[in-house]
Amino acid sequence: MDPQSYRPAAGTIPTDPGVYRFRDEHGRVIYVGKAKNLRSRLGNYFQDLTLLHPRTRQMVTSAASVVWTVVGTEVEALQLEYTWIKKYDPRFNVRYRDDKSYPMLAVTLNEKYPRLFVYRGPRRKGVRYFGPYSHAWAIRDTLDTLTRVFPARTCSAGVFKRHGQLGRPCLLGYINKCSAPCVDRVSAEEHRAIVMEFCDFLSGNTRPIVRRLSKEMSAAAEDLDFERAARLRDDLGAIERTMEKQNVVLPDAADADVVGVEMDELEASVQVFHVRSGRIQGQRGWVVEHSHGVGADGEFRPEDAAPDVIADFLGQFYGTEAEQVATADEPVGVAVPREVLVPALPAEADALSEVLTGLRGSKVSLRVPQRGEKKSLAETVHRNAVEALKQHKLRRSGDLTTRSEALAEIAENLGLDQAPLRIECIDISHTQGTDVMASLVVFEDGLPKKSDYRTYRITEAAGDGHSDDVASIAEVTRRRFRRHLQAPTDTPDDIYETAEGGAVVEDTVPTASSRKFAYPPQLFVVDGGKPQVEAAQDVLDELGVTDVPVVGIAKRLEEIWVPGEEFPVIFPRQGQGLYMLQRLRDEAHRFAIRAHRGARSKRMTSSRLDEIPGLGPTRRKALIDKFGSIAAISAASIDDLQDVHGIGRKAAETIADALSTESPTERGKMKDLSSDADEAAPGGAPKES
Repeated sequence: MDPQSYRPAAGTIPTDPGVYRFRDEHGRVIYVGKAKNLRSRLGNYFQDLTLLHPRTRQMVTSAASVVWTVVGTEVEALQLEYTWIKKYDPRFNVRYRDDKSYPMLAVTLNEKYPRLFVYRGPRRKGVRYFGPYSHAWAIRDTLDTLTRVFPARTCSAGVFKRHGQLGRPCLLGYINKCSAPCVDRVSAEEHRAIVMEFCDFLSGNTRPIVRRLSKEMSAAAEDLDFERAARLRDDLGAIERTMEKQNVVLPDAADADVVGVEMDELEASVQVFHVRSGRIQGQRGWVVEHSHGVGADGEFRPEDAAPDVIADFLGQFYGTEAEQVATADEPVGVAVPREVLVPALPAEADALSEVLTGLRGSKVSLRVPQRGEKKSLAETVHRNAVEALKQHKLRRSGDLTTRSEALAEIAENLGLDQAPLRIECIDISHTQGTDVMASLVVFEDGLPKKSDYRTYRITEAAGDGHSDDVASIAEVTRRRFRRHLQAPTDTPDDIYETAEGGAVVEDTVPTASSRKFAYPPQLFVVDGGKPQVEAAQDVLDELGVTDVPVVGIAKRLEEIWVPGEEFPVIFPRQGQGLYMLQRLRDEAHRFAIRAHRGARSKRMTSSRLDEIPGLGPTRRKALIDKFGSIAAISAASIDDLQDVHGIGRKAAETIADALSTESPTERGKMKDLSSDADEAAPGGAPKES
């Protein structure tokens, strides 16, 4: 769309600070931005398209309207911009999303016997985290070394419980890398003291621990307890090796994050070193697309782009960190250091510093290092950013070319107007018409987007109790596109005036799920031949969806079927287009089978025990482990049932009464099943299939 068609009338845009939103023809927010002067900033978007950055040009031509909200200060604009980016997830905003591949060291302080383990993912309440670290092997090596000195529990809950029941510790307990609280070698209080000392060490408070170990080693030597002295000497060596891996890089116990940026016209590489107590305790990196640094003459200037990239990064990164830490029930300030060192100051540096100060709860300094150790470390971080961008370009050059070739080939063979950047595929899995499950997988830009994968449970009515794939395909298609048509959006016509006089759109907030499926695919693929394709097309015609092409891929000859055509489209056998469609189909098939197996397993493991009130999954499992079958449980006496861990007298009587009410037919079936199981596996254990 031509941006001039929705350009606000001259003089109607205020000159106050505020936040603006570009929206597409469906009312969906596609870009959120802030400005100290709204009129000046928005005017830049409506200049000659040839002078705009390619990403900005694509955004303004995809938009159909722009609205804004006036706020009081630049700080309020920063906060509102971050809130709306999180709320709307606009596709044209630069996104610094945390890479879940970064491992952290987690300490479960919310448990009676805290556990140390390597963790990836969002933070949880009651768990303390150290890191993130660049490599999982590095933190595992560190953990293995430190358990010599701090023998805390590292095993899972299941292993801990099992060894407690056995009355003997695991191997780590025997080699003194665990204090074995599972068998009460230490009390809960003593074990927690070990864990807290471990946390102090990782927090940088290493001197008291080194002094204590040195004193104990000297005392043991004076008492001629050379074996203990040697063990303490080895512990000191382990401590020193760990400290060597976290060399002091800044003096005075500095608490800082050092940011490095390298960029070209399209992408920016951002690296962060987390320095706590003067030591590098973690590192993270991102490579993202950006649209900054293009001047009025169309030339790209990195020095102009860097401040804007840094401003985007600081707002999103520390806002997300503070949210995660608050969710984990820790002081929010631990997410934000006292000092943030950047290669260039953003224009709104004072406002950003104020926002970070609010997140931390105390003063946060945002500055550019000029000399000394901090300048040297900043140069090291920048070299890492340069190397990360170089590796990213090398990695993507081949992949991007291949994916572009595949998408172009699909568009050419199917006669599409443009390459399908978003492709969705559905598949059905069942066993003779039972436990029918469907999968929907999504590829964007030729890559799987697993956050958008969906599974559907198909009702028996869809196939009249039989394995009717055609009816199931129709049902899934109807449910998927009904979600698209009914997804709530930010309606452009619902405009009201605020007290400050700013034009604001009344928000109708879509759910996270509906937001993801508010965008229709550029190609809809079904696993099957002509009948399946016709069924999907009939549903789209019924719903009035006319802008989504449908094709089917048949397994036998890898033919591509198009609705209304008598013969299939034959893709080149060695072409990248057919290979991508096969990958898409295989991924949908894999996901459908996994969903079907889960549904089937859930149905097959359900039993008469599920209907007994007050009997949870843990006690049901304990009963099955003890007796092996429902028939054996039914035949057991009250005293036998009480022998099961967690089953008291009252529960045993309830179980016996419930199972004794089964009909003779049900008991006969259970008896037969029990006999078969006993025959196949002596001792009452069910036969594995």
